[in-house]
Amino acid sequence: MSSTAPEHAAPAAGSAAPVVAVEDVHRSFGSGRTAVHALRGVSFTARRGELTALKGRSGSGKTTLLNLVGGLDRPDSGRILLDGLDLSGLGEDELLGLRRDRIGFVFQSFGLIPVLTAAENVGIPLRLRRIPARRREERVRELLALVGLDDHAAQRPGELSGGQQQRVAIARALANEPALIIADEPTGQLDSATGQSVMQLLRAVVRSEGVTALVATHDPQLMELADRVVELGDGRILPG
Repeated sequence: MSSTAPEHAAPAAGSAAPVVAVEDVHRSFGSGRTAVHALRGVSFTARRGELTALKGRSGSGKTTLLNLVGGLDRPDSGRILLDGLDLSGLGEDELLGLRRDRIGFVFQSFGLIPVLTAAENVGIPLRLRRIPARRREERVRELLALVGLDDHAAQRPGELSGGQQQRVAIARALANEPALIIADEPTGQLDSATGQSVMQLLRAVVRSEGVTALVATHDPQLMELADRVVELGDGRILPG
């Protein structure tokens, strides 16, 4: 599917304005003849409650794009807006706060802390925000139940399957009720059946929690579960 045209207005209450707006974004690494042009004028939007899959071969620009939208990197030119907020106008401390409070990350390698239980891993973002213990424990229970792991709260990552670990990672990403979830190949280390189960969970979570998700994936079966598919090639969005 092709991308939609970028929209510039900040979202009003009850409006259908996009949660994410990427506007003519360019990003290169290096300089001169050896420069790598990772993104070349990328524009697209993602709306609330929508799961957008990013597809493309390795080197197409998917991870670079996710890093820019997640505030982990800055574009050379163009704009990225999250809920109408222009990320280019934020300092490093403000970007850190944005990632902590408004964005949830899900990694291919799960990113769980081995010595902590599933419940403790999910609760990390809430501790960073100094949420009171009672409310934190309630939210952790809610999230583990949401991802089907309420009976595994006391187990550590090494005692869980790969699929269960990724479910914990999804619960952790939801802890602070983010506007956006960014997932880079979240099923890359899972077998096809487990990967599809995790993607179905992510699809259900997007709908039930009303969040937006950007998911980079190579798997055609997983793309079928997305609301939209944006294909990248040589740093550009390809027509769909």
